[in-house]
Formats: sequence, C-alpha cells, structure tokens
Amino acid sequence: MCSKRATSPLISVLIPCYNAAETLPEALDSLRDQTLAEYEIVAIDDGSSDATLPLLQERARTDARLRVHTQAHAGIIAALNKGLTLCRAGYIARMDTDDYSYPERLERQVEYLQNHPETAVVGCLVEGYPSQQVRQGFRIYISWMNSLVSDDDIRREIFIESPFAHPSVAYRREWIESAGGYQEHGWAEDYDLWLRLYLAGAGFAKLPQVLLKWREHPQRLTRTDSRYALENFIRAKAHYLASGPLRGRDAVLIWGAGMIGRRLSKHLLRQEAPLAAFIDVDPAKIGSTRRGFPILSPDDLPDWWKRYARPVVLAAVGARGARQLIRQRVENLGLREGQDWWGVA
Repeated sequence: MCSKRATSPLISVLIPCYNAAETLPEALDSLRDQTLAEYEIVAIDDGSSDATLPLLQERARTDARLRVHTQAHAGIIAALNKGLTLCRAGYIARMDTDDYSYPERLERQVEYLQNHPETAVVGCLVEGYPSQQVRQGFRIYISWMNSLVSDDDIRREIFIESPFAHPSVAYRREWIESAGGYQEHGWAEDYDLWLRLYLAGAGFAKLPQVLLKWREHPQRLTRTDSRYALENFIRAKAHYLASGPLRGRDAVLIWGAGMIGRRLSKHLLRQEAPLAAFIDVDPAKIGSTRRGFPILSPDDLPDWWKRYARPVVLAAVGARGARQLIRQRVENLGLREGQDWWGVA
C-alpha cells in the first residue's frame, strides 16, 4: 500500500500501471528530472503480471516521492479512480507509463493553475514518438489537437474529438471530484470527462509549448480497446450533445448525409433529439431522404432556419477542409459557432 510523506506536495502525478515494465523506467526518469521539486507520484499497479510492480517498488525505495498502490486487475477507470483517492495535492497531473514529460512540464502547469483560478484543466502541446512509428492519422490528430490552445479554441471544437492528450493534462482535484471522477459508459474515459466538465462550465487551457512525448505503438488502448472505436466516440458525442447544446432546441439540422452524419443521426434519434433535416452538397443526395428526413441543399438552409424558434446546425463531415468551408457558409448567414452550430466531425 501507499506510504505517507510528512509534507503535502504541490501536485500529484497519477500513473495507472499495467504490464508496463518495458517503458516505465523512461517515464519515471522523465519525472525524476522535473524542475519542480514539490510533487509526488502515485502509481497504481493494476494487477500486472510482468516486472512492473517490482520495478515500482525498487524505485520507491530510492525516491520517497513515489508512492505505490497495488490491486487486483480492474482496468484503467478503476485504477484512475483509486489513484484520485490517494493523491494528496490539490493539483493532479496525469501521466502514462509509456510517455515522457519534459523537465519543466510540472513547474509550468502548476504555475499556470496558480495564476489562472478559472482554469480547471490545463494541457500542453505534444509530439508523437518514436518518430518512425508515428502513423499519418496520428500526426493529423496531434496537429489538430495542438492547434487548440485557448479556452475558446477547445470549447469550439470539443465535439469533434478529444481536445487533450490525457497524459498531458494537469487539473484541479475539486473539479474532477465534482464531475464524478472517471466513469464507465462504453466510450473513452478521458473524452467523457472533458465533455462532462464542458457541460459543467469548466475552464480549459493548453500551454503553447511541447512538454510531453506521446508514444505511438500498436498496443495503445486507443487501438486495442473497443471503447475508443469511432462508433463509441459518436455515441459519446450524441449523448452529451443531447445533454447540453441540444437541450431546448426544436430542430436539429445535420450538415452531412454521409457516413458520419448517418451514424450521428442514429444515436441522436435514440436520445430523442428533434432531427429535422440533413444538408449536403452532393447533387446525387439532395432531394432524397435519410432516415425519413429530407436532404437539403446548403441554399435551402436560410429558409429552413427561419421555420424554427431554436434550431441548431451540426456539421458532421469528416473530409479534411470541409469544416472550414462549412464554417464560412454558416457564418455568412450570421450563425455563431458554439451557439447556433457546432462542428462534430
């Protein structure tokens, strides 16, 4: 079980560990080299069957900042929630066993949280590594994620994808506790948390420096766990759209009658959202129907918008560059992003 230190740290670093002996030493070395001294590491060994636990125990014997808890294997959500109860600082940083934090990461994130009391979660820019293993799709995602720095940026695009690399963030304990910690809903636990915090009005930020190396490898949970599949991301979006931006709306217009629009509409209808029509630029689709709802031309949007008291547009087109084109069209109509319309793909 975890041992106690006499003085409280400024920040707790929470690391769930499961069969991570190969990469864990590098991750711990990166934390050992932090410029901030007043921190603790809370490592939760989630029933590892390799050398993870002995490695942690050996490190803890030489570094009093490392506290180790071991439990029967229960999965990442249980490990994270257990770790939250053991972290003693008001600020908590996430870290994974296969990533690398630059030396100044904790110092800069603590400083930011101290100086910005309105911020619940602060991330940082990340880089994928090892470079030869980083796939093109991962590079595209990191580039998009790194483009979101301010609270406005993050809130504007939070329904597109997870705006933070989970191991890059530091957050205020009270915000996470008030949101109910990590929860199991059948989709990504970190994206679920960001969406719940978004609906609760939490402030987000991201330091504009690369302070984390985010490892790419075939065994990543995002590649092996069904909770991170596209369909489950769409379910999460539909659930929290219905709980937030779509509440009180009398019409939902989905821009995009392709694969993403179809799948989103299925889950929105299950949430009893007031779907009214689809919008598409493909002449072969315009004039037909999808799930019994008409597919309109973008030119039809102004007239349809006027039919309702509180309509909303959801841009559900995944093609690169499409969202910016849609943004130009709807903003020319006077629609405000984050109030009248959201990008969701």
